[in-house]
Amino acid sequence: MVWPLVRSRVLPTYHRHDSYMNYVLLSSLSFLVGIVVGLTGVGGASLITPMLILVFQVPPAIAVSSDVMAATLMKVVGGVKHWRQRTLEPRVVKWLAFGSVPGALVGVGILHLIRRTGEYNLDAVLLRLIGFAILLVTAIALVQLLLPTVAPNVKLPSLPKFDLSTRSGRALTVSIGALLGCIVGLTSVSSGSMFALVLIAFFQLDTQKLVGTDIAQAAILLGFTSLGHLSLGTVDWSIVLPIWLGSVPGVLLGAKLCKIAPQRVLRFGVYALLVMVSWKLAHPV
Repeated sequence: MVWPLVRSRVLPTYHRHDSYMNYVLLSSLSFLVGIVVGLTGVGGASLITPMLILVFQVPPAIAVSSDVMAATLMKVVGGVKHWRQRTLEPRVVKWLAFGSVPGALVGVGILHLIRRTGEYNLDAVLLRLIGFAILLVTAIALVQLLLPTVAPNVKLPSLPKFDLSTRSGRALTVSIGALLGCIVGLTSVSSGSMFALVLIAFFQLDTQKLVGTDIAQAAILLGFTSLGHLSLGTVDWSIVLPIWLGSVPGVLLGAKLCKIAPQRVLRFGVYALLVMVSWKLAHPV
């Protein structure tokens, strides 16, 4: 199945062909992805971007930009809710954003540079970047999930806790935010997953504030990143809107079901799927 695409400055040979069943299928699959995200916390971009590329044959440049735009609304809505509930750490959000926003814009700038030089195929470059980014995030998550079971006596070295009242703590926070933000700007992947790992490792937040802080910083990051991707001319609103219609209610349903679902089994299944998907993206036939 070939997904209908709009003409764009970047990909002038693509043609739009409306299909009602395509919209229904995309919204339905986005709803399922939303449930998975609500149940497991696995990043939506890690699932939606490969889905757009592999299932709907969307070129990577359009898949990345459209997914960033689609994810922005979900994160903003969640971030506002957590702000009102005061279930986040505003200082952590602020200093991560000071790094992640410029980093994301640098990532988008790299995409502009690749397109302008014309020396590399933008879709081919993005395909591998997306694959390797998802593989990295998934590998880290799998180690965290399996290590207590496989080697319960193994203790990983404890990481230092960042103290935002010091210059070094703020500088390290901004630096990590910039690095991860650049990855998000390039691939749309890990706006939540890798930042969550950073929040656990270096800030030791409790569960409620971990989720709220992660969503709030992702809302800021994706808000600016989406503006950068709009400037690329690769956002397809006929993709964004069905994803919104499906994923938002899916996330809400998944969040309700997460209290009774077996978290470890679900996470392992999703991570295994992501490993296979990311390998296919990183090494296309």
